[in-house]
Amino acid sequence: MSPQIIPFEAEAHLTWLGLLAALEAGHRLPKPDIKDLFVYRGGDTLLDRATWIDGIGALVKVATVVPGNAARGKPAVNGVVTLFDDVTGELTTLVDFHLVTKWKTAGDSLLSASRLARKDARKFLLVGAGTVARSMVEAYHAFWPEAQFTVWSRSRSSAEAMGFAVADDLEAAVRAADVICTATMATEPLVKGAWLQPGQHLDLIGAYTPAMREVDDAAMAKARVFVDARATTLHHIGELMAPLASGAISEADVLADFYDDPAVFARRSEGEITIAKNGGGAHLDLMTADYIARAWAGR
Repeated sequence: MSPQIIPFEAEAHLTWLGLLAALEAGHRLPKPDIKDLFVYRGGDTLLDRATWIDGIGALVKVATVVPGNAARGKPAVNGVVTLFDDVTGELTTLVDFHLVTKWKTAGDSLLSASRLARKDARKFLLVGAGTVARSMVEAYHAFWPEAQFTVWSRSRSSAEAMGFAVADDLEAAVRAADVICTATMATEPLVKGAWLQPGQHLDLIGAYTPAMREVDDAAMAKARVFVDARATTLHHIGELMAPLASGAISEADVLADFYDDPAVFARRSEGEITIAKNGGGAHLDLMTADYIARAWAGR
């Protein structure tokens, strides 16, 4: 039997709250084996992610990341998502890569923010003005319909294209925000711990290799730190590797991931600063792709 093909148009049948319920349910299943493979060619990356969750099935997601595509008018990230039957291992489904990536990436950070950001948050700062930032606007609105967005980007024109208030002074914008979302390709920290204010929440999305970082050691040391999965972040992403290596934080300072009790992955007080690192492992791709497949089948 030929695999079914799920197009981007399936998005019309998805909701952010539906995805969060799927992610919550997926994390109640046994922890899966997860493997990542990175291949580099200069500034370009080939990323191969694979996992098998007992109770859902298996996934292989292959992506190319070519930053130079922006100048060509093409997406910087391209790839394919494949799903395999949980019992037989047969190929069952091909899901639009960009659909899975959009909803997985934003859903990952939305799940963190729904637990950690203040319920009365209103001022949201987007650091970066690319595709992920646009997805986060949609996702945040699911919990904060009155959210007000400000955008900072190295390119002011790209920030203006978002259609929200534009910040020229990143420090001032960070100090004024309730929620700070970083979605950049930075290899040196952009957000400084000295700028952070009581009660803020930070969703860190952009860094995905050992060489990438978006906040400095002081920020990590100042905040209560959470990750989506310890297995795919602590020793794989510069955002965690660098402060662990410097001694700014220890592994014990990473308080919880999504497999821990939700009561632990939570804000304790209105004044604390929280950071959630989005590592986006293959298990999250699988949970998201499975949710999309089920929504498409029930359309």
